[in-house]
Amino acid sequence: MRIFITGGTKGIGRAAALYFAVQGHDVAICGNTDKNAWEQTMADLRLINKRVVGFMGDVADYRASNEMIVLVIKVFGGIDVLINNAAISHVGFFADMLPGQWQKYVDTNLGGVINCTHIVLQQMLKQNSGCIINMSSIGGDVGASCEAVYAATKGGVNAFTKSLAKELGGANIRVNAIAAGVVETQMNNHLDEEETEELTKQIPLRRFAAPEEIVSVMEHLIHNQYITGQIITIDGGLT
Repeated sequence: MRIFITGGTKGIGRAAALYFAVQGHDVAICGNTDKNAWEQTMADLRLINKRVVGFMGDVADYRASNEMIVLVIKVFGGIDVLINNAAISHVGFFADMLPGQWQKYVDTNLGGVINCTHIVLQQMLKQNSGCIINMSSIGGDVGASCEAVYAATKGGVNAFTKSLAKELGGANIRVNAIAAGVVETQMNNHLDEEETEELTKQIPLRRFAAPEEIVSVMEHLIHNQYITGQIITIDGGLT
């Protein structure tokens, strides 16, 4: 299987890339903000599986996304699974944000999903098959205080997922999203010990999710051929 993972150098994306490489799949990743993380992930992937491709590229840029995906298709002969994982977050009052700040989050978190999906679809439609998994958040459903724009982008991802699944079902292309709760990734490094403890108390399972637990849901969505248009919530009972 040929898998392209955006935001594949850290957290959930990195865990997914390593897992699917171990399974023997062709894996391509991209990252945009941390060259060291990209280099380390690529080195780790190559120790596992020689059929890996990596890019430093911004999914918010349609042209850059197109260049990456075209090269992946050239190297692997196609893409069977697209995992739209790349995202950035902001914690703070919306009233304190400036237009340039919130546009960046919209362009990456929602625009990146739309960009990569649009480009990959040109090939998936030709092969009459494909699986697209969009990483969302429970904030996209219930909202998130001090993360209004982030939550709004994830709500957009949810609506995009449901709409596209209806549009593409006849072409044997499935589109689903995973709405994660709090996951042990760098995105939550802003939390101090007291905040982490308080948030943990709100989760019935009393812990954050491990990235690998999100990856197991991805694997299920890839292999179950009858699931589409779903927003799968995995949040330890937080909602």
